[in-house]
Amino acid sequence: MTRRHDLAALRQRLIDFAAARDWRPFHTPKNLAAALSVEAAELLEIFQWLTPEQAAAVMDDPDSAHRVRDEVADVLAYLLQFCAVLGVDPLTALAEKIDRNEHRFPRPGERPAPSSG
Repeated sequence: MTRRHDLAALRQRLIDFAAARDWRPFHTPKNLAAALSVEAAELLEIFQWLTPEQAAAVMDDPDSAHRVRDEVADVLAYLLQFCAVLGVDPLTALAEKIDRNEHRFPRPGERPAPSSG
């Protein structure tokens, strides 16, 4: 069975998964933000005591690579669920943030864009 791997389809699968298990009452913004933080910490834990060289090579080891992929998936899953509950389009939010950062942090040699307010 082929599954679509676009963001909207994955987000809907997460919504359907939670709904089928009656988890909606627990998927509050606070709970999802807390879960997201915990999963991000679990991703960080993989790298906690590694040297920069070891961290750069973490995907070379199949066991470590599997752990990284699982934690990335958990972080993304909770972020998508958080966005769904609050009605945030994550791709739009990201694009708008990049736009603001491009103005705030110009390339070397460029002037910052004038403030509009």
